[in-house]
Amino acid sequence: MHNIGNIRDNFPPDCAEEFCETLIDSGAVRIERIFSRGQATPEGEWYDQDRDEWVLLVCGSAGLLFEDESLPHTLGAGDHVFIPARCRHRVAWTDPAADTVWLAVHLPDSDRRITHATCCPGAAGT
Repeated sequence: MHNIGNIRDNFPPDCAEEFCETLIDSGAVRIERIFSRGQATPEGEWYDQDRDEWVLLVCGSAGLLFEDESLPHTLGAGDHVFIPARCRHRVAWTDPAADTVWLAVHLPDSDRRITHATCCPGAAGT
């Protein structure tokens, strides 16, 4: 059976919280779509994931902040970023007036990992 869909369709109306749906999970690779409208990571909290992640902003806009940087990177439709495992980051903001749709690909452990310093300049231990 073929599972055909549109990454921008079928989100719950009036989402008060970010909506995340796993599209594929092979055990090694997990692909998620995430829907935001005005949500952000709570102040003082950081994502600190144990797997590399590649993220594509399909539509909308968002601010992505890395721990050792003072200002978030503004992302728009089509922008993408590779976030190595253990690189602490947070979503500073998403557009409250428009749908923001993310595609997140969580990758398996790799011996050829891009270093933490590549993602987070000035991070301790790099």
